[in-house]
This record gives sequence, structure tokens and C-alpha cells, in this order.
Amino acid sequence: MMETRLLPRESGQFVAERSRDVFVEDEGVQKVAEMLYSLRHGDDLTASGWKKANPLAPAPTSDQALNWVFVVDTMNFCFWPESEAQQCEVTYKGTTYTGYMTLCAAVTRAMEEGIPITDPKYFSQMSVEELGRVLRSDNETPMPMLQERHQVLTEGGHVLLQHGGSFWSFISQAGNDAQKMVELIVEKIPSYRDEATYEGKRISFYKRAQILVADFWGIMEARGQGDVSNMDWLTMFADYRVPQALVYLGALRYSETLMEALKKGELLSSGDRREVEIRGCSVWSVELIKQRLHKLVQERDGEPCSVTSAIIDFYLWPYAKQHHKEMAHIPIHHTRCVYY
Repeated sequence: MMETRLLPRESGQFVAERSRDVFVEDEGVQKVAEMLYSLRHGDDLTASGWKKANPLAPAPTSDQALNWVFVVDTMNFCFWPESEAQQCEVTYKGTTYTGYMTLCAAVTRAMEEGIPITDPKYFSQMSVEELGRVLRSDNETPMPMLQERHQVLTEGGHVLLQHGGSFWSFISQAGNDAQKMVELIVEKIPSYRDEATYEGKRISFYKRAQILVADFWGIMEARGQGDVSNMDWLTMFADYRVPQALVYLGALRYSETLMEALKKGELLSSGDRREVEIRGCSVWSVELIKQRLHKLVQERDGEPCSVTSAIIDFYLWPYAKQHHKEMAHIPIHHTRCVYY
């Protein structure tokens, strides 16, 4: 089965070479590579960026940290509101969060309330009502897609119970190899099977599966056990925010008709040609940015560069959040699905 579809990196290249509404721009790729080159000695492009990007996660050393990451990443999709004015909000320890961070805050809040939300025995059979209570928002806007979140979380819990009862026991079957981990996750857990058909070819993005592996690596790295091999196999995680940042930075360009459709708020269905092109070209542009960055470091500093696509993503996602006001003129595409 694995053989019949293109893996994420090949999928990105396949789409970028045929895309009709989204284009990878060479000049912008160079510009982003230069920007990242200037950051090469800071913390932004290292694993320590993980803790910064996940301030609400339990301490990496705690037993719960890995199960927490599994729970959060299994429900890590689709946080955008129907209208910007009505964001779902969760306040935790005096800070109000929106978007993906509402999920992190809600899960951490549940732990403090004594709900065993990180225990697969519990979350594999919790009711929709119980999950609704865990994910409750502070205002009238509930977190979207509660039924779907409940379905994928209980399904994921059942899989963990069949494989030793924890995310650690499940994932360790893949050895310490990032590619084998992604393949194990998408083989065993249906909601992680992020695939589409484009120009007659079966392709894959595996956004959540790849984030789950990158988060696993981030925790192990923070524990000083970060010997996950093959991390460079991962691509960026094709979502809503990073494509917007790539358009803003000039590494991607949308056709006028696509821009118009997105500005009108047209909903793209999962697997729509334009939706696949946005995600595929995002993947490929980050691959090219990474190649260009490695070349710059080699030429100018005479040394190899270990920055991976996942690390570039860990930089671009918070970048998009920090600069969201300057990027407001670039529409984010909207697709209601469990894949991202």
C-alpha cells in the first residue's frame, strides 16, 4: 500500500511542477534562505525552539509529556472561526489563548482539574460530553468540530491500548527512525492518513503524523535523549498559517483567481485541486529554502548545516502568528477537515 503513493517530499515536488494556481518563486526562496542564514547562530533554528513553541506542554521529563503530545496532535486540526470576530477562547493562568493554543490550554487545564486526559484508558472511551467539557471555551464560540475530535481521539486511544497502552510503547515499535514512525502512525491510525489525488496520482502530506514525530523528537531532545534518526526525512507541516507566511515572504505566489476566491472566503474542500496546490507548493518551497540555506552555510562558513524542514517550520509558524497584522491582506485558505 505504501508504494502506491508519493511520500510528502515527492508529493510536494510533483504538485509544484504541475500547479496552476500556486507558484514557488525563486527570488522569495532566496530571500527566506538569507533571512534564516542570519539567524543560524541563535536559538530560533534549534530544538530548543520546541519548548518555546509549546509553553503549555508538561515538563518534557514528565511521564505525561509524551501522551499529552499524542492527545494534542491527534486533535490538532481546524481552529479557524467562522468569522474573525468570534474566536474560540480559553483562558489559562491569566492568559487568553486562541487557535491551536486553545487546545493546549484546555488539555493542560483538564490535567489540573484531575481529569486523566492523557491516559489512553480514559480518553479511548470518554464521551462526547466529557470531551466537550474539557474543550469548553470562555465565550459563546465553542471549539469547532467537537464530534470529529471525539472520534479521532477515542480511535487513537484504542490504537495505543492495542500497542502497550502509551504513546511511548506504540511509537517505539518504529525504532528511532522518523520515517518509520510516520509510516507506523499513518498505517495504524486512520485520522492521520492525510492523502489526496492530484493529476491522477495518489499523494500524501501527513501533516499531523509528521508534527507528532517532530514533537516526540522535541521532547526527547529536551530530555537529552534526542537521538531520533532520519529527522531530515520530514517536510514542513502543510497547514493554514505557514502558506500565508510563505506568500508574505515572497516564496509562494497565488494566481489572481485563487486570491479572489480566498478573499471572498470561499471554502475549499479537502482534496480540492487548489487546496492541494497550496499545501504541495508550501512543502516544496520549504525544501528549496532548506537546500538554499545549506548551500549558503557551506559556501560562506565552510561547514555543513543541520537545519531541517521541521526546524524551518518551527520558525515560520510562530513568525506567522507574530506578524499576523502585517499579513492580514493575504487570505488564509479554509478547509474543514481532520488532517490539519
